[in-house]
Amino acid sequence: MTTETTTRVVTRQAGPQYDVDELYEGVLKANTLHLARAITLIESQRHEHRELADQLLTKLLPHTGKSLRIGLSGVPGAGKSTFTEAFGTYVTGEKHRIAVLAIDPSSPKTKGSILGDKTRMEHLATNPDAYIRPTPSGCTLGGVARRTREAMLICEAAGYDIILVETVGVGQSEIAVAQMTDVFVLVLVPGGGDELQGIKKGIVELADVLVVNKADGDLERAADRAKGSYQNALQLLYPSTSKWIPPVLKVSSVENRGIDTVWETLVDFKDVKQEDGQFEKRRMAQARDWMWSEVGDNLMEALRAHPAVNAMIGELEGEVAHSRATPSAAAKAMMEAFVKGSYRP
Repeated sequence: MTTETTTRVVTRQAGPQYDVDELYEGVLKANTLHLARAITLIESQRHEHRELADQLLTKLLPHTGKSLRIGLSGVPGAGKSTFTEAFGTYVTGEKHRIAVLAIDPSSPKTKGSILGDKTRMEHLATNPDAYIRPTPSGCTLGGVARRTREAMLICEAAGYDIILVETVGVGQSEIAVAQMTDVFVLVLVPGGGDELQGIKKGIVELADVLVVNKADGDLERAADRAKGSYQNALQLLYPSTSKWIPPVLKVSSVENRGIDTVWETLVDFKDVKQEDGQFEKRRMAQARDWMWSEVGDNLMEALRAHPAVNAMIGELEGEVAHSRATPSAAAKAMMEAFVKGSYRP
């Protein structure tokens, strides 16, 4: 299906001005200013910006899809940002270009990003072959920004062949990032007592590669014990006939030990999955899930903005809050008003 649209559009209302053609050319040339503006455009919630973002993404789509998309998560304090900086420095030294989309916790007051991740990666932030974009997690389930998928596409069009999405590592973020990347890396920390009590079985099952970080100094022995514990647990989770049993790797991000092994393992994972056809199937499934996720988000926005529904929200919320109506009944009433387009109290 093809559509003809005017791509050279500039918003006329107050606020940032965007030229789609200019952004398109700038992104393809890997101009970091245009790259940042393009991502800001797709993150905007203004309706007119959303239309421009769709135009830009449609133009950039033929230039995407050639990167390795890596999801990175782990408990707070595992050293995810330190690992990311060490990893990014290593792969750029191997002639790769990396874009890091660091999902930052949002301020509960302003909803803005705290932007701590970029300040913790000072060396990588000055690397000409690296691009770091802190993004506020906002209200999106799992702490993964809603437009992270689109930001990945823009970075791919800019020529970054490694896209790393680092999440806040809380709630459902592990599930969310695993559903939008090619390989999911779980960063673990040693020395927490019984390591297997500190992580849920479901999260371990999501991981394609496990990395025990901080394997240096007084924690090196604890890292060895943690590695053995996780390896034993994984043997129980995966059958011996599995083509890929997630390896447990031990690294020291501050001493740059084991980072090369992590990269080699990720390359091996991609090769194995491409060989059995699962790599492309995973991306196709993610694209379909992305579409339905957008359908759900757009329907919710349309529902809340609908005049008939908007007129009844306050009353129905009060009815539910005071146990005079069930949430399901209230939801049904809103949906009926949305479909019929009218509301009679």
